[in-house]
Amino acid sequence: MFLSADSHAATSTLKRLAADMSNIIESLDTRELHVEGEEVDSEVLTDPKGTVCIPFSAIYHTHGFKEPGTQTYLMGCPVRVRVLEVERFTSTKKVPSPNVYTIELTHGEFVWHVKRKFKHFQEFHRENYHGTMEFVGVSQLSFIHDLGPKGIEGFIMKRSGGHRIPGLNCCGQGRMCYRWSKRWLVVKDSFLLYMKPDSGAISFVLLVDKEFNIKIGQKETETKYGLQIDNLSRSLILKCNSYRHAQWWRQGIDEFIRKHGKDFLTEHRFGSYAAVQENTLAKWYVNAKWYFEDVANAMEAAKEEIFITDWWLSPEIFMKRPVVEGNRWRLDCILKRKAQQGVRIFVMLYKEVELALGINSEYSKRTLMHLHPNIKVMRHPDHVSSSVYLWAHHEKLVIVDQSVAFVGGIDLAYGRWDDDEHRLTDVGSVKRAAAVKSVSTANLAAAAESTERVPLQPQGLAPESHLFERNADDAPDTSKMKGVGKPKKFSRFSIYKHLHKHSMHHADSVSSIDSESNKGSIRSLKTGVGELLGETRFWHGKDYCNFVFKDWVQLDKPFADFIDRYTTPRMPWHDISSVVHGRAARDVARHFIQRWNFTKIMKPKYRSLSYPFLLPKSQQTANELKYQVPEAVPATVQVIRSAADWSAGIKYHEESIHKAYISVIENSKHYIYIENQFFISCADDKVVWNKIGDAIAQRILKAHRENKRFRVYVVIPLLPGFEGDISTGGGNALQAIMHFNYRTMCRGENSILGQLKAEVGDKWINYISFCGLRTYAELEGKLVTELIYVHSKLLIADDNTVIIGSANINDRSMLGKRDSEMAIIVQDSDTVPSVMDGQEYSAGRFAQSLRLRCFRVVLGGSDLNPEHQDPVCDKFFKEVWIATAARNATIFDKVFRCLPSDQVNNLTQLRDFINKPKLANDDPVKAAEELKKIRGFLVQFPFRFLEEEYLLPSVGTKESMVPMEVWT
Repeated sequence: MFLSADSHAATSTLKRLAADMSNIIESLDTRELHVEGEEVDSEVLTDPKGTVCIPFSAIYHTHGFKEPGTQTYLMGCPVRVRVLEVERFTSTKKVPSPNVYTIELTHGEFVWHVKRKFKHFQEFHRENYHGTMEFVGVSQLSFIHDLGPKGIEGFIMKRSGGHRIPGLNCCGQGRMCYRWSKRWLVVKDSFLLYMKPDSGAISFVLLVDKEFNIKIGQKETETKYGLQIDNLSRSLILKCNSYRHAQWWRQGIDEFIRKHGKDFLTEHRFGSYAAVQENTLAKWYVNAKWYFEDVANAMEAAKEEIFITDWWLSPEIFMKRPVVEGNRWRLDCILKRKAQQGVRIFVMLYKEVELALGINSEYSKRTLMHLHPNIKVMRHPDHVSSSVYLWAHHEKLVIVDQSVAFVGGIDLAYGRWDDDEHRLTDVGSVKRAAAVKSVSTANLAAAAESTERVPLQPQGLAPESHLFERNADDAPDTSKMKGVGKPKKFSRFSIYKHLHKHSMHHADSVSSIDSESNKGSIRSLKTGVGELLGETRFWHGKDYCNFVFKDWVQLDKPFADFIDRYTTPRMPWHDISSVVHGRAARDVARHFIQRWNFTKIMKPKYRSLSYPFLLPKSQQTANELKYQVPEAVPATVQVIRSAADWSAGIKYHEESIHKAYISVIENSKHYIYIENQFFISCADDKVVWNKIGDAIAQRILKAHRENKRFRVYVVIPLLPGFEGDISTGGGNALQAIMHFNYRTMCRGENSILGQLKAEVGDKWINYISFCGLRTYAELEGKLVTELIYVHSKLLIADDNTVIIGSANINDRSMLGKRDSEMAIIVQDSDTVPSVMDGQEYSAGRFAQSLRLRCFRVVLGGSDLNPEHQDPVCDKFFKEVWIATAARNATIFDKVFRCLPSDQVNNLTQLRDFINKPKLANDDPVKAAEELKKIRGFLVQFPFRFLEEEYLLPSVGTKESMVPMEVWT
């Protein structure tokens, strides 16, 4: 930009212009800045400087440009004007003044520039209020604090089409097909949008990304005075009224984005769309109890928006347990309450192939949409139109006000809530403990310390019974209970009275009454109000589940049991999640917004105005946290994902989670700790492609060659989570996953042990351990056992680096083109003194505390157990970890003859194995004595189970017709 040589001669013109502009702006102040008939129904926000801010929620209340009563400016705040430059331009036409003026305007915190010719001033004097808006370059979205600095705005003509995803453009690429429409273009620091002037509706949002690029010219754009803006999702073509006009737009957009949004223009570490964010508050969760509680509290604090995306969502789950505040903390009730307060709630659900999965997302969508008009739910993909039959949306995200983002492996769904006890039973039977004639009273007297069992909630929770709506002082009316299973006597005892007696009625439901209680389980802990024995149900209706025994059915009847809790133990659920704040939370929100806006364009039914486009908040306001999850610690965080054309509408797929896993494993110095629902890796470049298993094997071989200690801990479920009776070998799906898990761990030369044995022989045992989790309980007088389902997607390395997310170790999750996933990689900035391989070591606060909690849960003991401090030394690896896993496995085998087992190598042996007597049945007293020796839940993984059988689906079964990628 330049001042023309003869600009000194234009001084008098400039002075006149400035005076003219001052008059204009003064008239703006008095007439336009105090707009009456304000229609934004959110709270009015006041800036400390006395200016009334426009709330972010105004983006959902835009009006037609000519409608009266639309707030555009900040009330009580002047607009200041300065003429910065005058350029002389040459024109073929004769014009009265060949000057272009660059004008700087300031309004509150916002500063922007406009370029205007002399003729614009002449036109401006003849114009009305809307001409003023156009002249000054402002709209309803100009001065919203959370949308960041104000960029260039104005009317343009835009051409339809240009979407990267086939099927979104009208009818092919023929020029005849395009439509031109007049739109108001708004440029912000990380996105562009355009609005329809007549309705004010935001009709497209284009995110700035690594492919963002602007071209001008007839040749590039096939349009006279054309301007083409590209990103990963679209090639947007705009038409200007002159070549110079197109240049102004290009320069204005380019300079503004490079100044304010440069982080979005580049690809970041691991090929991620998101930058590495330092000093980010982060927190981990082991098991859903604490996760659900923090999610509920964050939702309760929401002021503007709640975003949720899940593989499965059950509207009726309780977020805080035990239930002592009626329905207050039931998910659907929280969302309805927030929607009534004016919070906008956006939910994206995976639309399953109904024949293959019974998660009934249609029921979840219908239930949520009926709660309130402020709740919008989308399902995706449409399998026929998108031809995506095999892949799923697998992220589990909850984002509050784009400032707090929960990221991990825990869906807001049935079966997920659990705590570190991993209980097997939840019968809620009410008996005097002294009268219980059972193994537990004979041998495990810990359960008999409380003489009265306290009913917390009635047994049946049929929706029509309205049991939660009773007065807090009412004792439950036991005559009307709709319990499932055998009827039980109730002790007439109300927890509410008990709370009043101890002045605790208004206390937080979970902090005042710990959820640790004994439901006939051998393991029990004390709680704040004595032992909550009796009708304390933690898992109501469909939430009490054992999905290997029986998959979910009749999800539209949420409070009806579907398995008999008096004969079948539940399957405990072990899982990991996290929460991040500030800039990293903005990055998570951006992924959600990208997917939402893509789905809105993709599916005709979501194109209506009732499903709005979402706008990303600016990174410049990201650290203004209005709500903070307690106990978060600062760390360096990067958001990573698996995303592709079908899932997010982007031209190139992203597999930054896969790349991060490989990088962390390759660069680890001391140990790797993995918990994952699957373990399918070791690339053969035919069936399996991800290289995580190979990276583990190579890292161990490197340690061996360098003669250094290095440990790898892998914890996975003892059986895949598919319905199937393992006593007859399990179903085809279950066996197919077993095949690929074993192929990765120990079977064949491609496996990790295959690769290790080729070079180090049996010394592999010094480097790597594979384990599962199992527990036991007493149910109705019988000893029972069940595996604990490991659903985590966790990697910890060296007590300083952690990956938590939704991505399993398999090709579906890792390759990027398949399932969509979201994760975070956390690197500690705060350190604590520790020990590693017998040497003093600075451990990361986030990573080490998470590892110690995981070790405490799986090994038993406390967070501060000194034995757990050093995860690399021989004493811990051999005498604690491996010894505990081996001892526990031996005891379980002796008492229960558990499956899977190393004693069963084929189906013939399986039949013999299950017909042999079990100590638990033959001598329950001796069995209970043996079980006392168990520590924690850790058991060795049985490598030889069904090793002589071909586990892939046999020809002719429906599973054999499915492509192999479904299993990998």
